[in-house]
Amino acid sequence: MTATRKWVSLLPIVVGVAALMRLKKNSLPPVQEEKQEPAALVRVIDVPLLTVIPKAKGHGTVRPSRSWEAVAQIKGKIVHKHPQLQKGAILEAGTLILKIDPADYELAIAQTEADIQATTAQLDELQAKATNTQASLKIEQAALGLNQKELERKRALVGKGGISRSDLESQERSLLSQQQSVQTQVNTLNLFPSQKALLEAQLARHNATLATAQRNLAHTEIRLPFTSRIAEINAEQDQYVREGGVLAIADDLDKAEIEVQIPMNQMSNLLTSTRTIDILNLDPAEARQAIGLTAEATLKENGVAATWEARFARLSDTLDPKTRTVGVIVEVDKPYANVIPGKRPPLVKGLFVQVVISGTPQPQRLVIPRSALHENHIYVVNNEQRLEIREVQPSLLQAEYATIQNGLKSGEQVIVSDLIPAVEGMLLKPVKDTTSQERLVTVASGRPSL
Repeated sequence: MTATRKWVSLLPIVVGVAALMRLKKNSLPPVQEEKQEPAALVRVIDVPLLTVIPKAKGHGTVRPSRSWEAVAQIKGKIVHKHPQLQKGAILEAGTLILKIDPADYELAIAQTEADIQATTAQLDELQAKATNTQASLKIEQAALGLNQKELERKRALVGKGGISRSDLESQERSLLSQQQSVQTQVNTLNLFPSQKALLEAQLARHNATLATAQRNLAHTEIRLPFTSRIAEINAEQDQYVREGGVLAIADDLDKAEIEVQIPMNQMSNLLTSTRTIDILNLDPAEARQAIGLTAEATLKENGVAATWEARFARLSDTLDPKTRTVGVIVEVDKPYANVIPGKRPPLVKGLFVQVVISGTPQPQRLVIPRSALHENHIYVVNNEQRLEIREVQPSLLQAEYATIQNGLKSGEQVIVSDLIPAVEGMLLKPVKDTTSQERLVTVASGRPSL
C-alpha cells in the first residue's frame, strides 16, 4: 500500500519529464535576426540659388551734418537777444538771434560818407581848375603869337632905322614874359594828373573805409544761416562781447550723420564695382552711385523701435590699425520729420543707433546657413542617405549665411542641425527644415523678416 502511493506521487513528475524531452526533440533552433544599422535623425535644407545682398552692421552716435558757431566779428554791447534763444530751441533760418549796439558803426559810416563827399568836391574843383587853366593857356598862347609877330616886325624896322634898339629890346623882354606865362599855365596843367590821382586814391581809401564800416554794421546783426536747434548760448542781454568770442552754437536740422566702424573684410564684401573710379575727380553723387551702397539706421530702446532711411556719404579719412576697421559715414535727410510721440522720436544728436549697410546685389549664389559651415566643410546627405563630409570654398561670409563658390550644387541636401559625432558614411534620416529654409531665403535676399 505504501509502494503504490509512492508511484502515484511520482507519476506526474515522470509524465512532465517525458513531455519535456519530446518537446525538445521536436523543437526547431531559434532564428538569428540580422542586426540593423541605426539611422541618425538630422534636419536638412535644399541648397537654394539666390540673388544675395551682402550687409554689414555697426553702431554709432548721431551728430548733425554741420554746426554753426556765431562768432562775434566786432565788439560791443548786446542790445537785443531773441526771447526764444535758449539751449534746445528750434529757430527758423534768418532769425535775428542777437544784435550788437550799432551806434559806433553808424557814426563811422556817417564820417566816412562826409570824407567821400569832401574828396569828391575836391575832384570837381580840380577838374574845374583844369578847364580854366586850359582856357587861360589858349589865351596866353595867342598873346605869345602876337608878341612873336610884333618882335619880328620891329626887328625888320630896326635895320631901316624905323625904331630904336631899346624898343626892340623891350619887345624881346615882353616876349620872354609871355613865354613864361605860357609855361606857367603848362606847368599847372602838368600837375593836375598827379593831383587827380592823389584825390582818387583818397576817394578809394574812403570808399574802402565805408565798405568796412558798412560790413561792421551788418555784423551787428547775427542771424541763423539755416533752420537750427540751439546747442549752446554764451551771450546775454547788455553783455559786452569782444571780437572773436563764440556767442552761440547751432546745429543744422536738415541732415544728420552717423559714423560706424566696419571691419575691413566686411567692407570688401560690400564694395564691388566693375569699373575704375577716379576718387579725386568724382562728384559725391556719382561716387555713391558707383559704389552702390545703401544704408538704414535703426533705434531700439525702451520699447521704442524706429527706422530711418539713410545713404552712404563717405568713408572716414583713416583706418583703425588696432581693430582693423574703417569708419563709414552715412547721412539721414530730415531727421526731425515724421515724429510720433512715444513711438517714433526725432533722430536727435547723441542717439546711439544701429546702422545696416547693404552692398550691390550678387546674383546666382549658392547659399547655406552660416551654422552649417564647419571650417570650410559641410555635411551633405548623399543619394544613399549617408553622410558625406565635403570640403567647399566659401565666397561670402555673413552673420547668418554664407555663399559657396565651389564644392556644392543647387538642390543638394545640407545638414543644418548639430550632428555629434559626425562620421563619414553614417546612415542618416533627413527631415526637411522648412523654417530654416524660409529664413535663409529671407535673410540672404535682403527682405525684411516678418
